[in-house]
Amino acid sequence: MRKRRARRRAVGTRAPILVEAKPNARWSLDFVHDQFACGRRFRVLNIVDDVTRECLAAIPDTSISGRRVARELTELIAQRGKPGMIVSDHGTEFTSNAILAWSKDYRIEWHYIAPGKPMQNGYVESFNGRMRDELLNESLFFGLDHARSAIAEWREDFNTARPHSSLGYQTPAAYAEVITATGSDAAPIEGSAPPPVALPAPNGVTEMVAALIATG
Repeated sequence: MRKRRARRRAVGTRAPILVEAKPNARWSLDFVHDQFACGRRFRVLNIVDDVTRECLAAIPDTSISGRRVARELTELIAQRGKPGMIVSDHGTEFTSNAILAWSKDYRIEWHYIAPGKPMQNGYVESFNGRMRDELLNESLFFGLDHARSAIAEWREDFNTARPHSSLGYQTPAAYAEVITATGSDAAPIEGSAPPPVALPAPNGVTEMVAALIATG
């Protein structure tokens, strides 16, 4: 007897999400993990602007709950403005009731990537890889204060002193200033990069979020 192959079911639709070339069009969130010299583990919440490639926040701590994520996002919005959408995986911090309620209150679309598809969140995954290769794997942290200081210094260098080939060899901060000044529909100035296009993420997942909120 021939074995039946299991049917693969799509989660949401496969239509790509178009992202306008401007700051705050889309943010991506993810965690990266490391440990102190004493062996105690800690994690870093990274928040990246997919268009400008800026690291908007890199928050290390021994424990970061969904409530903490919501609080950090609220503070970031107060400084920078509200994003058009946020993308993350299905981590418990990002699917908690605190985050579901927060996204509803702030009226921000929160899209979850398909399980086992980290490249649907490719920008923050790439950033995590750079942070690990250039900082976490090369540093011995003696405590949380030391980690916070080193990570803040590295993030500042990443945003303001390091040109990116994908941005026409501009720094993320400089590129953000260019597209803010010219507008996404304006012709790019000499030496600027073409507008980056964010990777697609599964659409329609927000229906699941709405259902969870309704039953929460």
